Amino acid sequence: MKKFVDTLKNIWKVDELRTRILFTLGVILVYRIGSYIILPGIDQSALSSTGASTGLVALLDLFAGGAFSKASIMALGIMPYISASIIMQLLAMAVPVVQKIQKEGESGRRKINGYTRVLTIIICAFQGPSYLQMYVIGKGGIVDPGMMWWVSSIMLLVAGTMFAMWLGEKITDKGIGNGISLLITVGILARFPGAILSEFGIRSQGAGSVFMFIVELLVFFAIIMLTVLIVQGVRRVQINYAKRVVGAKGAAASDQGTRSYIPLKVNASGVMPIIFAQAIMTIPTMINPETTNVVLIALADYRGFTYNLVFALLIVVFTYFYTAITINPKQIADDLKRNGGFVPGVKPGTDTALFIDNILSRITLPGSLFLAAIAILPAFAMMFGVGDAFAMFMGGTSMLIMVGVVLDTLQQIETHLLNRHYDGLMDGGKIRGRRTTNEMTGIA
Repeated sequence: MKKFVDTLKNIWKVDELRTRILFTLGVILVYRIGSYIILPGIDQSALSSTGASTGLVALLDLFAGGAFSKASIMALGIMPYISASIIMQLLAMAVPVVQKIQKEGESGRRKINGYTRVLTIIICAFQGPSYLQMYVIGKGGIVDPGMMWWVSSIMLLVAGTMFAMWLGEKITDKGIGNGISLLITVGILARFPGAILSEFGIRSQGAGSVFMFIVELLVFFAIIMLTVLIVQGVRRVQINYAKRVVGAKGAAASDQGTRSYIPLKVNASGVMPIIFAQAIMTIPTMINPETTNVVLIALADYRGFTYNLVFALLIVVFTYFYTAITINPKQIADDLKRNGGFVPGVKPGTDTALFIDNILSRITLPGSLFLAAIAILPAFAMMFGVGDAFAMFMGGTSMLIMVGVVLDTLQQIETHLLNRHYDGLMDGGKIRGRRTTNEMTGIA
C-alpha cells in the first residue's frame, strides 16, 4: 500500500504527466456534461415512462453512457466516427488511390483524417433521422415535430458526434490514453454502478439470493483476470545481435554479442476489433429501425444465435485485419537486418519476415477466438438468469473495451514514470508495454 501511495505522489511530481492527467479528466467531464444536454422540444418524462431500453438499443445506450436513452445531443456517441474509420481503412486496402494517399506520410494522414470526418458527418446524417423516428417520436418524446425541429435536431446530433470526436482527438494529443477508446470506456463505466445496484436489487428481492449475487461477482472478477491474461499475453521472439568491438576495453565485453527479443502480443490489435465489429452490428438497426426483414431482425436480437455468430465472426476477421495493418513483418525484418540483428537459425531478410508472419498467424488465431468467446458471454449470462444490465459487463464488448483501455492507459502512465527514473505502477514489470533493457527498441 505504501508503494502505491508513493507511486501516486511520483505521478503528481512529474509536471507533464500531471498536466496530461488533469487535461484528460477535464475533457471527460465536458463529455459527461454534454451527455445530459437534451435535444430541444423533447419531453424526457415521456421517454423515461416507457421503461428501460432493451435489446440493441440498451447496448447502444451503454456505449453512449446513457446519452442515447436521454435523447441527448451526444446520443449518437462516437460510433459514427468508428464506422467511418472502418470504411476508410477498408478503402485503404482495396482502392489504389486511397493507398497512395496513405503512403504520403503526415500529409496523407491529414487527408485521410479529413475524409474520415466528412464520412462521419454523412453517417450521422443517415443515423440521426432513424434515431429520432425510432426512439424519440416512437416513444412519444415529441408529439407534433415540425420541419424546423427535424433540421435543428439532426444538426445538433451531428454536432454532438463531431464534438465528441474532437474531444477524443484532444485527449490523444494532449492527454493520457487513446482518446476515442477512452470516451467509449467512460460511457460504459458510467453505467456500471447502476448495473451492480440493479443486480443486487433483483437478487435481494426473491429472484435468487444474495449468495448468487456474490457468485456472480466472483465470476465477473474471474472473467476480468482471463481477459487481462489474453490482452497481456506475449510471444517472445529471440533476437541476437552481431558482435560489436569498440576499442580494446570493449572487446572482452562484446565477445558474446547481445541478446534481445521482439514481444509479439497475442492480442496485438487491442480493443479495435471489438469496437469495429460492434459498429458494424449497429448499422442495420440505425439505418432502418422499423424493418420487417427477417435477417435484419435476427441481427438486432443481441440474445439470439444469429447475432452472436455474426458478431463473433466479425471479431475474428477484424482481429486478423487490424493485426495485419498494425504489424508489418517485412519492416521488422528490414529493421533487424539494418541494425545487425537476426533470429537464431533463420536467414535475415525475407525468411525472417516469413518466420515472424507465421508466428503472428498462429498466435492471432487463439487470441481472436478468445476475444470472440468473451464477446458473446453476456448472451449465456442472461440464459442463466443474470439481469440484462449486469450481463452486459460479464464479458462482452464492454468488458473487453474496459480492460484493454485501462491497461493501455496504465502503460502510458508507467512509461512516463520510468522515463523519469521513478518506479512504475507495479513490481516486476507486470504491465506489458513497460520498456526494459531486455526488450528490443525501435520495433513496433
